[in-house]
Amino acid sequence: MNTVRVLRERLKGDLSVVADYASLVSGSAGRLVLSLLYFVCVANSLSIGDFGLFATASAAGVMLSRVFGLGFYSPLYRTATVRPRLIGTYTAGLLIASAASLPLVAVMAAIFYLLAFAGEMSALAFSLILLAEIVGWRTLEIVIVVNNGLGRFGRGAILTIAGTLLKALAAVLFFALSDGSLLVWCALYLAGNLVAAAGSVLLWYPRQRLKFRPRLWLARWRDSVSVCGADVVFYLQSDLDKLLVLAVGGPTAAGIYAIVMRLVDLTALPVRSFNTLIVQKIMKAPGFLDSWKRRIGIEALVAAVSIAGIAGLGGILRFFPRALGDNVADAAPLVLLALLVPAFRNLVEYESELLYAAGRTGVRVAMLAGLAAAKAGLLTLLLLQFTEIGEILLALNICFAILWLGAAVTAYTTLDRHRRRQAGSERFSLPVLQPGE
Repeated sequence: MNTVRVLRERLKGDLSVVADYASLVSGSAGRLVLSLLYFVCVANSLSIGDFGLFATASAAGVMLSRVFGLGFYSPLYRTATVRPRLIGTYTAGLLIASAASLPLVAVMAAIFYLLAFAGEMSALAFSLILLAEIVGWRTLEIVIVVNNGLGRFGRGAILTIAGTLLKALAAVLFFALSDGSLLVWCALYLAGNLVAAAGSVLLWYPRQRLKFRPRLWLARWRDSVSVCGADVVFYLQSDLDKLLVLAVGGPTAAGIYAIVMRLVDLTALPVRSFNTLIVQKIMKAPGFLDSWKRRIGIEALVAAVSIAGIAGLGGILRFFPRALGDNVADAAPLVLLALLVPAFRNLVEYESELLYAAGRTGVRVAMLAGLAAAKAGLLTLLLLQFTEIGEILLALNICFAILWLGAAVTAYTTLDRHRRRQAGSERFSLPVLQPGE
């Protein structure tokens, strides 16, 4: 009977994990379809040069959105996962941290504009894109993060789809009515993101009274700042290539490169859903990844899904280059040249999340900073060595393989060292006497 009960509980747990992942993937699948529609409309409405500017400015906005709030979403997420009654307290902390971060965000935005975008696009268009990413989409992401922490993965999936749907509708409207003006698209993009953010907060953010508890917030400042730094560095190393191609090759080269990398980005959607579950699993069961067999199996699965996604998309564009529009057709033959890039890129993101789940945020920041520096150096060499986009994309496979190797060694060495340290402290700790003993 005991064996039957154990098997029943294990099966119930496995089915629960499958159901949670199905909810997350349903959001990713819906987002994938809508993201593709959004991408096709925008990429074929703007000129290739303007699309390159928009994609690069959007990447800068995503980086700056990680500064907004100074990483305090991390304590909020951990609270939603293990102590949901304190969500109101940590939400108040996030709002105050967001207000405090605004001057820093404004200074960094001005630096980005002066270094990479001045003379290429108007300050107004750049500002609209940044507001869309920092205030609009980031707010929606935080609502999704809180719902995922509460185990409401279905709601998170619906919000993901709804937010992407609104951006896709803005893109369809732009495709149908606009003359291809970059400024018009930036205004529509901002409107779609703000509507998505407002709707998500009104519908599905937990209703709790905001409480002013600075002592609790200050106790989490180290976690917040570490996560903020890690996120900024992660997105810097992730999107640095777009900025470098824009700076060296100009808007047209950046546009073609951005089209290819946007298609690569789509392969990360199901992997990020998987990362969410892995993070929560490790938070609740720290020994989940102690086995090298399990580690290798998961890495192989992430790589296989990533390669299958880009191979399928690249194969379709190989035979039907105009399937995603005339502008995309210019980049269609180049997609398969970056066949291994999604696998290595998604694995780096996965290994970064492992360090976050284990609470090794300081190591995570250092690792991502090292990867950003290495990527900047490798990309600079590539851009100086090669002039054709095809050659650059082919060489990127080696570049990302080197980055993955560095991330894997750092992540698993850190996890093993952390496990040995915990085992040692447990071995030498004194037993805790219970009342009456």
